[in-house]
Amino acid sequence: MKIAIINGPNLNLLGVRETGIYGSQNFEQYLELLEKQFSHIDFHYYQSNIEGELINELQQIGFEYNGIIFNPGGYTHTSVALGDCIAAITTPVVEVHISNIFSREDFRKISHISAKCKGTIAGLGLKGYELAIRWLIENK
Repeated sequence: MKIAIINGPNLNLLGVRETGIYGSQNFEQYLELLEKQFSHIDFHYYQSNIEGELINELQQIGFEYNGIIFNPGGYTHTSVALGDCIAAITTPVVEVHISNIFSREDFRKISHISAKCKGTIAGLGLKGYELAIRWLIENK
């Protein structure tokens, strides 16, 4: 089984960015734990701060992987293009947010991504990625 994890803008700063919201662990450390926990999964990880690069990556893998876990970061609230891209690909996408976007500023309660995804997990910290993996495994 092949699962891609794609993180959007500023998620390269996990572990140092607003640790009260996002925690103190960087994503590469967390990914190592996921790879050990789910050793039967072939993981592909990609992070970009650039919207067009995220679209290119989704299009490149969006017809051949078994699942995509996507944290679009701030683009969640602004990018119609990312939502359109998810609608165009055939690989199921689960949207993940580390923080509870619905309990934060009003502009964060709008998602141009959620309606195009199989589901959304928000507010459970990095654990949301593990839950998304489990859902993808169970629903392959």
